Amino acid sequence: MLSLAYLIAITAEAMTGALAAGRRNMDLFGVSLVAFITALGGGTVRDILLGNFPVNWTQHPQYIYLTIGAGLCTIFIAKIVHKLQQLFLVLDAIGLITFTLIGCNVGLTLGYEPAVVVIAGIITGIFGGILRDVLCNRPPEILHRELYASVALVVALMYLQMRKLGINEDTTLLASFSVGLLLRMSALKWQWQLPIFTYTPERWQDDNNV
Repeated sequence: MLSLAYLIAITAEAMTGALAAGRRNMDLFGVSLVAFITALGGGTVRDILLGNFPVNWTQHPQYIYLTIGAGLCTIFIAKIVHKLQQLFLVLDAIGLITFTLIGCNVGLTLGYEPAVVVIAGIITGIFGGILRDVLCNRPPEILHRELYASVALVVALMYLQMRKLGINEDTTLLASFSVGLLLRMSALKWQWQLPIFTYTPERWQDDNNV
């Protein structure tokens, strides 16, 4: 299940990366680079931080062809992509959850403690989008919009807890995936967000002087 979801996810993420590059008027190399990094950047950062070498995509060159190809193909269908916005939101949610579960599995395989495993899952889930936004010179969307990284956290914690309880692996994956998808789509529908911290030095000083 995760293998198929992963292929769908990296394709969709590559396409969103290409669209972001297009909004910044990048050339074909820029589009290809941003598509590739959006799709595979999270796993790359995870592997580097965990010392998991060689990095995953270097052993699967088909991922390179798939992500760059999807990014370049997006150029030709960009005019109709806006009609598929809802589909892309669902695919993005699937990607977030799939990447998180895969990241957790990598951390567990390498024998890391639960806290590190959770962080590995979150990094895999969100860092491609962060790198995309940094390259496109815009604030990372996942840090100030509907629940996103929080969904990755819930999925990772639920997955580890169910494994700890000895629940069947397939059941654990399906349950974690379903809860994560439901939570992400609910956050989009009802605009669920974490509390926002707004700091303005002038206002802060004025409040303290009252």
